[in-house]
Amino acid sequence: MAEKPLTKLKIAVTRPLDQAAPLARRIEQAGGIPLLFPLLDIAPVQDQQALHEQISRLAQFDLDLVIFISPNAVQYGMAAIRAAGDLPPALRIATVGQGSAKALRGLGIANVIAPTERFDSEGLLALPELQNVAGWRVLIFRGDGGRELLGDTLRARGATVEYAACYRRSKPQQDAAVLLDAAPDALTVTSSEALGYLWQMLDDAQRESLCGIPLFVPHQRIAELAQRQGWRQVRLTDAGDDGLLFALTAWSSEGRKQNERTNSATG
Repeated sequence: MAEKPLTKLKIAVTRPLDQAAPLARRIEQAGGIPLLFPLLDIAPVQDQQALHEQISRLAQFDLDLVIFISPNAVQYGMAAIRAAGDLPPALRIATVGQGSAKALRGLGIANVIAPTERFDSEGLLALPELQNVAGWRVLIFRGDGGRELLGDTLRARGATVEYAACYRRSKPQQDAAVLLDAAPDALTVTSSEALGYLWQMLDDAQRESLCGIPLFVPHQRIAELAQRQGWRQVRLTDAGDDGLLFALTAWSSEGRKQNERTNSATG
């Protein structure tokens, strides 16, 4: 039987705990050992009243477009929306990534505007559907805080934009020594904020130890931050679990071939 591509490799999965299982399961299926070390805690916003007031006005907003910024925005935003009723049937729905689009389709929302190449605000803003938005009213479901590019650009194009904060992100109570003691062969990090929190947890010696480990990230912004921090093996992957698994498998294959060449040369 052929060896599985990630056999015995320990891969750190740093997504929030309730989002880590699918990637961890696929790593296990490929023979790897997932190390769960969440770098973000996700929870509902504390000010639920403001969110409920926004949602209660959905039908009166005369909205043209609702945007969900992430799978978390889908989860928490749609839960609050459906607790109060539902989305108006004629409303345009958009999101920045295919993971969020898949989550929306899983909730029965079939027609979702989403980029098929670049999975971020820039990718969404480049779509033809969002070019002529003058006079539109737009509601963006997101976490507390975050980038303003999407709203600012839509306003510059003539839209009226409102944000609805439906979840909050925070730094988890983690001990970096636990991660170091587990001796991961590779790390996966899927947000710049999470990578920033990891950096804050580490002292200088820990940073030096981890920075030599391959770091797999699905977006250029995360890769650029990692390079500024001093990570020496930053690997930019395609989006989603498929992208991470493909890159991890390719890296593992490269390592096996290198070992074979070394053994052949010394044999």
